[in-house]
Amino acid sequence: MTPTTERRHRGAARVFATLFVLIGLAYVWGGAQLALLGGSLYFLITGLAVIVSGILVWRGNGWAGWLYAVMLAWTYVWAVDEVGVDFWTLLPRLSGPFLFGLFFLTPWYRRGLISGPRPPLLGRAVVGGFALALLGLFGWGFAQGDIHEIAATRALPEAKANYVPDTPEGEWHHYGNDQHGTRFSPLEQITPENVRDLQVAWTYRTGDYPPPEGPVRRLQATPLKIGRSLYLCTARNDIVSLDEETGQENWRFNSHTDLTGVTGSAACRGVAYYQAPESEVPAGAACAARIIGGTVDARLLAIDAATGEPCADFGQNGQVDLKQGLGHVIPGYSYVSSAPQVVRGRVVIGGWISDGQMTDEPSGVIRAFDAVTGAFDWAFDMGRPEDHSMPAEGEEFTRGTPNSWAPISADDELGLVYMPTGNATPDYWGGHRRDFDNRYSGSILALDAETGALRWHFQTIHYDVWDMDVGSQPSLVDLQIGGETVPALVQLTKRGQNFVLDRRTGEPIYEVQERPVPQGGAEAERISPTQPFSVEMPEFSGIDPKKPLGVDETDMWGATPFDLMWCRIRFREARWDGPLTPPGEDPVFFFPGSLGGNNWGSGSFDPERKILVANWNRVPMYLRLMPRPEADAAGLRAADGRPGVSVGGAVPQEGTPYAADLKPFMSPLGAPCLAPPYGLVTAVDLTTKEVLWQRRSGTAEDSGVTIAGSTIRSRLPISLGVPGLGGSITTKSGLVFIAASGEQSLRAMDLETGDILWKGRLPAGGNATPMTYLSEESGRQFVVIAAGGHNLMQTQPGDYLVAYALPKQ
Repeated sequence: MTPTTERRHRGAARVFATLFVLIGLAYVWGGAQLALLGGSLYFLITGLAVIVSGILVWRGNGWAGWLYAVMLAWTYVWAVDEVGVDFWTLLPRLSGPFLFGLFFLTPWYRRGLISGPRPPLLGRAVVGGFALALLGLFGWGFAQGDIHEIAATRALPEAKANYVPDTPEGEWHHYGNDQHGTRFSPLEQITPENVRDLQVAWTYRTGDYPPPEGPVRRLQATPLKIGRSLYLCTARNDIVSLDEETGQENWRFNSHTDLTGVTGSAACRGVAYYQAPESEVPAGAACAARIIGGTVDARLLAIDAATGEPCADFGQNGQVDLKQGLGHVIPGYSYVSSAPQVVRGRVVIGGWISDGQMTDEPSGVIRAFDAVTGAFDWAFDMGRPEDHSMPAEGEEFTRGTPNSWAPISADDELGLVYMPTGNATPDYWGGHRRDFDNRYSGSILALDAETGALRWHFQTIHYDVWDMDVGSQPSLVDLQIGGETVPALVQLTKRGQNFVLDRRTGEPIYEVQERPVPQGGAEAERISPTQPFSVEMPEFSGIDPKKPLGVDETDMWGATPFDLMWCRIRFREARWDGPLTPPGEDPVFFFPGSLGGNNWGSGSFDPERKILVANWNRVPMYLRLMPRPEADAAGLRAADGRPGVSVGGAVPQEGTPYAADLKPFMSPLGAPCLAPPYGLVTAVDLTTKEVLWQRRSGTAEDSGVTIAGSTIRSRLPISLGVPGLGGSITTKSGLVFIAASGEQSLRAMDLETGDILWKGRLPAGGNATPMTYLSEESGRQFVVIAAGGHNLMQTQPGDYLVAYALPKQ
């Protein structure tokens, strides 16, 4: 070897030596912080070993490789001891150290040695053996399966009832297909055997993307199917009718919605359908059948289902001003986000109130209007629950009460409408709240559909200062209990607690216990000492019952070892006393977070086999209350008429002593700080209360890390379990259709096993709930999903409605 070549090898070795020292210093710096916080000593010890190894490489000493090999062995043992054998949790712990260890197999290292033992074949075999052991460990992790997944161990339960829809065959008349919100279809044309043959039948674009002005608004609608037409609302609240077979537009009603003050989080998830009785509207007359929807500028619309013209007899030329009785409303602070529910001739609506802005926000009043005339019928105002009238002139509905923004269910036979509620504004401080705010927040309200009177209510969380709104639709299913058929209501929650109640009385069918929860925080004297836990039903929270606090430092994660270390430090810096740790001026690890558990996508229910299928998230947040002077200095203000700020960031909470800084718990590279999975799909037998199966929701194909504001997608079709919003549907043939994840695909799952039988790639994120119908024209079954994306899921935005069907015969 010539002197020039030797100098080149020495120079390359010293470059790596410098990298090792820098890496080691980073490990020591972070490891020392972690150790001082009572965390793992691994990073500190490993950092020292890497620094010494780097110095030895610089000096050309052969002991460098052996020291690094010992460090690899130590890393290997530490990682497996901490998290067991799981590919994703081992990846950031092992990949970096082993990748840099490949340097010791290069000629740069061997030919740069001056002293110490030279690496014979045995030395290279040791390092190479570690590399093979690493690959073997990852392979073993795949073969071992997943501790978060549960394989099906028995066949599907036998059908215990026969579902008879009250609509024509193959139609979809309500947001959840029926008033009960089951999201179940009795169609059997698409089966587990032929679903692999599904192909795109048609695609419709609403024209709302790219947006002509303002932020991107989300298309999350689930269409209705009545007769030969589909009906949906667009991101701009236009109402559209499409041909069932081709997806071509029949008509479009331009809602002329004023988008002033409306943020990108605004969404229209569905519309309602009403067939007026002939005694009120003669058959064949205009608006005998009508589509009813809300807008983000607080109007209620009624449109002729046949022509797309406004119903002149409804309100003022087809619209009702929902700001009546609300007093002062800042644009964008109050609107209808979920589909109205029509029951006993009344259109019942709740409303979304801007999160986290101030105490003096509009009322969360629930109202009903005549489905033909649009005339006000009744109200349930939590500040005056016995008075169901409109406020007198000069008065208004009680401001700042809990609101009901989630999908609504109804039981026409019982004459009840079921309204899930959130908390009183703002979210993370409750000292200003009144007794009625605390009584009705985080609840299910059963209201008399004809009068608005409260029949019963059940509270899922007491004194909510965690934004644990009840966001999913109460779903109604009849259960066989002790030989008796009991009309039940199943309520999924963001807490991950799943309550099963008698929908006639609100009494728990499956046991609910009040259990102690963490105390303290900024409102120690007000926090409820106990919370309700549904102890018989499986929990969708991600809390590990084998760990004292459910989550600990070993659950932290990252894209690299540095992310992992950073996240562990931040976890140790935060207060975590277990689920529902109260917020305070110090940072709180918030889990399950406000995107955890089950959200507005709700669950789907097989009413024949009594099976619940639900997708849910395990996404931690980082929460800190900011004293008012700090918030003012940061410019966090809401009451000056500006639109509300993002619910995923700092919110002002004006009128309270604190603003709130809330964010997903992510590393600097945009990787979640909690080890995957972040999204799961679970099937539960509601008769036995057993989990039938559980699967990770979605692959890593569209996930990635963010560097300099740009997200680098992994493109790895490996099961990860990514978070999502949206829901599933089930079919009598034994299929579950779901998108609702960060992976931009619609998936068909086997209801019996949870296996993925088919996937269709979507042009944008499918963060909506699909639906299915039978075409009268061709006799084919279609499955339709809105692909509009979601910024919190980091999915591609769009304005697509995509329909799939089997090939024409």
